[in-house]
Amino acid sequence: MGKLTIMDHPLIQHKIGIIRRSDTGTKEFREIVEEIAMLECYESTRDLELEDTEIETPIAKTTVKKLAGKKLAIVPILRAGLGMVPGMEEMIPNAKIGHIGMYRDPETLKPVEYYCKLPADIEERDVFVVDPMLATGGSACDAIERLKGHGCRNIRFLCIIAAPEGLARLQKEHPDVDIVVGALDDHLNENGYIVPGLGDAGDRIFGTK
Repeated sequence: MGKLTIMDHPLIQHKIGIIRRSDTGTKEFREIVEEIAMLECYESTRDLELEDTEIETPIAKTTVKKLAGKKLAIVPILRAGLGMVPGMEEMIPNAKIGHIGMYRDPETLKPVEYYCKLPADIEERDVFVVDPMLATGGSACDAIERLKGHGCRNIRFLCIIAAPEGLARLQKEHPDVDIVVGALDDHLNENGYIVPGLGDAGDRIFGTK
């Protein structure tokens, strides 16, 4: 069973409070999304394997820990997921980056895929799927299904805000996936938006509305 982590760190809560505000501008919104992604990346990499290596400090030789060389990949769900990538890259700069493009049909609220480009060896990598909002869960579930179709078996999903409906669906359809959530909100409204939420994350990150 995948592990669910709902972040309760004061910095996360403070920063989410800022991006919820309707008067937070595009530049500040984008920067804080990157910072939250960095903090969530820290949490979601807690169980990466380490190995010993011998080094020489200015004083003496010693044995230290280093990452065991497991290949990593970051896969944002376009387009809002792109806003989380810089923060993830700061923490794991050697990760390869794939992209899965989806949009939500305004009538059915179901995801429609329009783009998929992944590292050639994606099946060998630990994959971090990122999207700021987990609303109905449709895009996240479909993206993870696509990755599993490419042979991925170690997948983690990171979002900033989740609705209970989307979280329940993701856990039901992909019970093996670890999930890191910045904040769990109250419900979805009739238009499929998270309440209280923060509006459309993609529009707010890129200043398109």
